[in-house]
Amino acid sequence: MREMDMPRTSTRQRLGDLLTADGILTEEQLDAALIEQRSTGERLGKILLANRVITDVQLVSVLARQYGLDFVDLEEHVADFTASRLVRESFARRHRALAIGWDESRLVVAMVNPVDVFALDDIRSMTGHEVKPVMAEPGQLMRAIDRVWNSKAEDIMRLASDTAEEEATDSPLSNLREAAEDAPVVMFVNELITRAVQGRASDIHLEPGERELRIRFRVDGVLQDVMTVPRAIQASVVSRIKIMGDLDIAERRLPQDGRTTIPLSSGKVDLRLVTLPTSQGEALVIRILDRSSGLLSIGDLGFLPATLERWRASYSQPWGAVLVTGPTGSGKSTTLYASLNELNDPQRGIITVEDPIEYHLGGIKQVQVNRKAGLTFSSALRSILRADPDIVLVGEIRDRETATIAVEAALTGHVVLSTLHTNDASSTPARLLDMGVEPFLVTSAVTCILAQRLVRRLCQRCKEPYQPSPEELASAGWNEAVAGTVDSPQFYRQVGCGSCSRSGYRGRFAIHEVMPLTEDITQLVLGRSSSETVQQLAIEQGMITLREDGLRKVASGSTTLEELFRVVT
Repeated sequence: MREMDMPRTSTRQRLGDLLTADGILTEEQLDAALIEQRSTGERLGKILLANRVITDVQLVSVLARQYGLDFVDLEEHVADFTASRLVRESFARRHRALAIGWDESRLVVAMVNPVDVFALDDIRSMTGHEVKPVMAEPGQLMRAIDRVWNSKAEDIMRLASDTAEEEATDSPLSNLREAAEDAPVVMFVNELITRAVQGRASDIHLEPGERELRIRFRVDGVLQDVMTVPRAIQASVVSRIKIMGDLDIAERRLPQDGRTTIPLSSGKVDLRLVTLPTSQGEALVIRILDRSSGLLSIGDLGFLPATLERWRASYSQPWGAVLVTGPTGSGKSTTLYASLNELNDPQRGIITVEDPIEYHLGGIKQVQVNRKAGLTFSSALRSILRADPDIVLVGEIRDRETATIAVEAALTGHVVLSTLHTNDASSTPARLLDMGVEPFLVTSAVTCILAQRLVRRLCQRCKEPYQPSPEELASAGWNEAVAGTVDSPQFYRQVGCGSCSRSGYRGRFAIHEVMPLTEDITQLVLGRSSSETVQQLAIEQGMITLREDGLRKVASGSTTLEELFRVVT
């Protein structure tokens, strides 16, 4: 990227100041580069690149902000296939400009030189749409252009144009299987999964419409539109994914679920597949469990010091059931694995029963549930208890039988770790009672309950400070007691930039509440008191609620009040 390509303004910040402000460059590195610039006359950016002090992407992202433009990281942003095809390949390569999606009614175009007014005018004429230019790093941009205009893309488009929709949905099983195993379809599905993993997506949603197949990725807990492809290839693509998961491609009237593992350059990725018949055809969701992301330590999960101390004390006891609760996708398994990793030593026998096994831990016997063979959580747990374990991890308590066996195991001298679907810690004992577990078993066996949620982390590149109104703080539950727990509260709001795909957030972390079952709380549970009564007593005994935990992290600049309201009532 040549700095001379960009317009000159008298008020723009200097490149070196922006790089140091972002923490990309130290003052010493900047001083050394400026000395070299005075002696050579070279541009600062070129000197820093030559000395390998910064990367091309870092330079272009800062140059974009210097000139008031958005930057897009094309290694993370997945271009909308149909939007990209609105601009001719020859034009895209000549002007280094790629349409990557939509911002309301405007076509978003990634460019090396987003102030090339002649190219922008040509794109408007060619597409018939208003254009929003964003800046991209040249190498990333050319690789993205190659991904759009390559043999796989051309084959997919030919497949779509040659395949009538009625033929795709009504063809005999043999023809459908043949289409699903056709090379273009296989490559398209593989490319889709690869790009989802590279984009940090947790789920891929394939949603059939009247004329097109809509594809969305869930990133940081929020669904984002990625692309739309012709409806004609829907049956072939869905059938290919069903074959990968060993599902019945002829069955389109009933939901199905399956799983598979695929190798990628970054490592093996486990996929959980769910199909759902809709009025427009089969919808499909792919849950991505990326083993290459690594196992986090308990200290990396965002616990407040007091909450972490309570949690560590709970699973360090010689016996007892310790439960993690929250909705699907709230990070329960990650917390359990991190806790189990701390307990893992040669002096302990540890056995898990999981569905699926998300992380493989050395020195631990891990059992995969296989319902087709009759191996369920409850049946596996019975056998595990005869195998002399010290610690047992049960992936999820789903029914009365599993819950009863788990709490009875805790009473017989085992540490039992498991998950449950409840809204908060205080409602968990009532949930176990509703399942049919005897009250005396719950109060005798369960020693601690952790509830958690995942909230999006503010993008460190574009967040901006602000002061919420007193009314906004009051409605959030902010008071003097909470304020007293935070040194120098500083609130931020999301802005959006190319680094975070203009969402204002990048990554997620957890908020927690930890409720030990003290003697007073067990008396309330035995008396079947309400969850509100149990929670009030737990707060009096020092429990930090999910909302208060979140407010403290909002005040530390990690997330926003808006995001906290999204996940906590």
